[in-house]
Amino acid sequence: MDRENSFLDLGSIRIDWLCGGHFELDGGTMYGAVPKVLWQKRYPADADNYVRIPNAPLLIRTGAENILVDTGLGNKLSARQKEIFRVYRDWNLPADLTALGLTREDIDLVILTHYDFDHAGGVIMQDGNGKSELTFPRARHILQQLEWQDVCHPNSRAKHTYWPENAAGLAESGLLELVNGEAEPAPGITVRLTGGHTRGHQMVEIRGERGVAVHLGDVLPTHTHTNPLWIMAYDNFPLDIIAAKEELLPRYQQQNCWFTFYHDRYMKACRLDGQGQVMEKIS
Repeated sequence: MDRENSFLDLGSIRIDWLCGGHFELDGGTMYGAVPKVLWQKRYPADADNYVRIPNAPLLIRTGAENILVDTGLGNKLSARQKEIFRVYRDWNLPADLTALGLTREDIDLVILTHYDFDHAGGVIMQDGNGKSELTFPRARHILQQLEWQDVCHPNSRAKHTYWPENAAGLAESGLLELVNGEAEPAPGITVRLTGGHTRGHQMVEIRGERGVAVHLGDVLPTHTHTNPLWIMAYDNFPLDIIAAKEELLPRYQQQNCWFTFYHDRYMKACRLDGQGQVMEKIS
């Protein structure tokens, strides 16, 4: 069953998806050790083995607060970086907010699942003169302590995705709010440490009057990753992410929750049956 609307209404809470800049990645990196003959049936690749991957920040409106989950690629990529990552649609968060009657200053809270450049690139933006500034200058920015530690002191692998320009000035702004494990940064909104993809990766649970949605970030990047063993080559702690999915997916399936996606080309959210198959989706 497909929903005609492109937003998710939980009663007291509405979720929309914004354009955080879309790019293409090698299909093998998205599925790790899973043979192409299996994954390409569900998420087709082009002749070069690339798959199209959106970066779609969630806008959560509770009536009291406007909340973003992740911020997309941002507008600081060089022409060379856009070529390398095969960006086919530019970051468009400010214009998307305008279309919904909001400004950057109207965002009260930014929740970052983790600090990879495709999720945190929009924390800091360039203005019309090329000067860097905080994209959401009034928003509290919620991040796990473990993740921030790794942003500040990245290992040799993390240096390639935790780019300094995406964090420059955030701590000094006084708007960085670090949490340790579980926290409720706003009524109905809960974050929990999952680990797996990165050491400090976190998920977001969204509870409205008429339903619940869960955003697992890069623990569940697309609907094709519901098999716990289907993980990405980008996942830094493979056994941890398998364990997280084995725990979280059944728990939220039993609650008939919506699973929301950041990287899925084919759907924005879905409900799963007891076998982990899509039974209802928002495209």
